[in-house]
Amino acid sequence: MKSSSILAALALTSALAGCNMAPKYERPTGAVPLALPKGGVYPRAASDAPDVTQIGWRDFFLDPRLRQVIETSLANNRDLRVAAANVLQARAQYRVQRSAIVPTTGVTGSATYTNNLFGAIGAAGGGAGGGTGTGTGTGTGAGVGTGTGTGSTGGGTGAAAGGAVGESSSNIQFYSANVGFSAFELDLFGRVRNLNRAALEQYFATEEAQRSTRISLIAEVASAWLQLAADQEQLRLSRETLKTFEETVRLTSAQFRIGVASELEARQAETNYQAARNDIATLTAQVARDQNALNLLAGTTIAAEQLPASIGTVAFTRDALPGDVSSAVLLRRPDVLQAEHQLIAQNANIGAARAAFFPRISLTATIGTISSALSGLFGGGTFNYNAAPSVQLPLFDGGRNAGNLDYAKASREAAVATYEKAIQTAFREVADALAQRGTIGEQLSAQGARANAASVAARLSDARYRAGVDSFLTSLDAQRTAYSAQQQLVTTRLTQANNLIELYRALGGGLAGEAPATADR
Repeated sequence: MKSSSILAALALTSALAGCNMAPKYERPTGAVPLALPKGGVYPRAASDAPDVTQIGWRDFFLDPRLRQVIETSLANNRDLRVAAANVLQARAQYRVQRSAIVPTTGVTGSATYTNNLFGAIGAAGGGAGGGTGTGTGTGTGAGVGTGTGTGSTGGGTGAAAGGAVGESSSNIQFYSANVGFSAFELDLFGRVRNLNRAALEQYFATEEAQRSTRISLIAEVASAWLQLAADQEQLRLSRETLKTFEETVRLTSAQFRIGVASELEARQAETNYQAARNDIATLTAQVARDQNALNLLAGTTIAAEQLPASIGTVAFTRDALPGDVSSAVLLRRPDVLQAEHQLIAQNANIGAARAAFFPRISLTATIGTISSALSGLFGGGTFNYNAAPSVQLPLFDGGRNAGNLDYAKASREAAVATYEKAIQTAFREVADALAQRGTIGEQLSAQGARANAASVAARLSDARYRAGVDSFLTSLDAQRTAYSAQQQLVTTRLTQANNLIELYRALGGGLAGEAPATADR
C-alpha cells in the first residue's frame, strides 16, 4: 500500500469520526414539584436568609471543640478513605479505557544468524514484510526467518528467492528494527468514544459519591457529638435527682420508724430512688457507647478536652434557615449528581452497543529498516514499511449484539428511575426537615415552660408536705413530673440542634470552600 493510500484512509477516518450512535441525553424532569413546600406547618423563611449550601462547615458549626472533632474525622475516617480509594480506582479505569482512542506504539528489533541461504532470504522477506517467510524452489534447502509484522509479505519474498538460488554454506546474518502499532481500531461509529465517555461518567459519579460521603460524615459526627452532650446532661440530671430522692427516702424512713409516716410512703419514695439509680447506670453505659461511636467516626480516640459536658442552651450551629429556594437546588446535591453521571454513562453504553452492529475497522502498520550488517542498519536503502487494514463485520452472532443493546437500554431505564428516586428522596428529606423546623421552636418553648413549672410545683409540693398541708403522694408525684420534664427538655434541645444539622445536610451544605472535583472531559 502506498503512503498516499494510507493518508487517504486516515483522512476518511477523521471525516467519519463524528458519527455517534448514542441517543441524545436529556435530563429527566417532573419527578418533584418545582418549589419546596410552603405554608401550614412549614416555616416562613426570612427574605435575607443566607444560602445554606454556600456556607462551609467550618462557618456553620460554631463550637471550636466540635470543629476539631470534625477535622479529625475528615482526616481519619475509614469510610471516607474507602470513598477516596474508589475515586482513584475509577480514575485509573478511565485512563485505561481512554488509551483505546490512540494507537499503542511499540518498537521491535531482531537479529537472524543462519548458514542456509533460503532461511536467510526468508528472514529477509520476513523482516521486510514484518512476518515469517519460507523459501521454496528448485534448489535444495529451506529455512524460516524471524521478524515482525505480517507473514504474507515475507512469504512472497522467500518464495521468489527460493526459485532462483540453490544451497549455500556461508554464514549469513540479518538485522531489523521496526516501529509500529497493531490492531488499532478506527472508531468510525463511536464505539470506543462511547465506552470512553461511560468510563468518564463513572469516574465523575465516584467523585460525587465521595463528596456525598464527606457531607454525611460531617453530619453524623456533629449528631454523635451532640448526642454525647445530651446524654452527659441527662446523666448529670439523674445524679442530681438521685440526691433529691435519697433525701426523701431518708426522711420517710425516719418518719416510718417513729410512726409518723406509713410503710407505703417509705416504699414509694424508695421506688423513685431506685428508678433514678437505674437511669444513672443506663446513661453511664450510654455515654460510653456514645464515645465509642464518636471514636469510630473520627477514626481515632477523641481527646477528653474535645468532648462536650452538656448540651445546655448555647447554639452549636448557625441558625441558617434557607430563603425561598427552588427544588432545583436539590440537583446540586452530590448523591443526585452521582445518579445523573451514572445515567449519562448508561446512555453512552447504548451508543457502544449500537456501534457493535456496524463494521469494525482495524489497522496494523510498521516502519523500519533491515540490513545484512548491524553497522548499516540505519543506512540508505534499508527502509521498509507495511500497513494491513482489516474489516470485521458481524453477520451472525446468535443474538449477542441484540442482547447487549437490550441490556444497555434496560440499564438506562433503571438509571433513570434511580436518578428520579434520588431527587424524590432529597425532596422528602428537605421537606421533613423544614416541617420539623416549623414547629421545633414552639416545642422547645412549651417544653421549657413545662420544665420550669414542674420544678416550681415540686418545690411547693414538698414545702406543703413538710407543713402537713398536702399528702406525701402529691409531693412524690410532683418530683417525678419535674424529673421527667427536665429529661424531655434535654431531648427537645437535642432535636432542635439535630434538625439544623439535617437541614444543612439535606440541602447539600458542607462543601463550600472545598476544592471542586475536576477531570479532563
